[in-house]
Amino acid sequence: MSAAGRETLIRHLGSRAWWQRYGASLRYALHAIVRPFDGFWDLTRERRGSMAAANTIVLLAMLTRVLSLQYTSFLFMRVNWARVNVFTEMLAILLPILIWCVANWSLTTLFEGKGRMPDIYMGTAYALTPYVLIQLPLILLSNVVTVEEGAIYSVLSSISLIWCGFLIVVAMMMIHDYTLGKTLAFMVMSLFGMLVIVFLMMLFFSLISDGIAYLVSLYKELTFRLY
Repeated sequence: MSAAGRETLIRHLGSRAWWQRYGASLRYALHAIVRPFDGFWDLTRERRGSMAAANTIVLLAMLTRVLSLQYTSFLFMRVNWARVNVFTEMLAILLPILIWCVANWSLTTLFEGKGRMPDIYMGTAYALTPYVLIQLPLILLSNVVTVEEGAIYSVLSSISLIWCGFLIVVAMMMIHDYTLGKTLAFMVMSLFGMLVIVFLMMLFFSLISDGIAYLVSLYKELTFRLY
């Protein structure tokens, strides 16, 4: 981060007005999830949201995932911690969000979308609010209900995911100013775009890995012959 960027960040963190704005934008997530059509329209058009609040929600979603693995009762989630990497689990939340935003933004010109990359990221992040609000209490609930009462846990967990999916659809409608049909078609193409991006990333890292392996073997061969 540049010196100017650090000074700006410090000035913001020390500003009472900035913290009030941050708190208001974070609380706005509660409004957006219960009145999504108005909420996501105002989120970007009226600048009711903020990147700081969006980052906080994404961070909370990653933390929720880790806490779920750690503290959910074994009756509802069996975790082999010998094979679990906390960093990987957090990336399992963050990377799909980032790839989704890139794929979504890449297709906006083709579909005449009006959303910018920050708007897409912000809308997607705010749509994750039900996941945090429902999954965190479910961790406690899983430790007090019996297997016979497990249907409550399963239903609430499913509701959190379906709610998030619905909010993402509405967010894309409002951000890009699409009809429902065009939004669904656009999201299908965005998912296909995500597959393309993942394939290209895997191909890139595979080529890099092969290149490094070749250089290492070449170095070993030269070392063996010269010494």
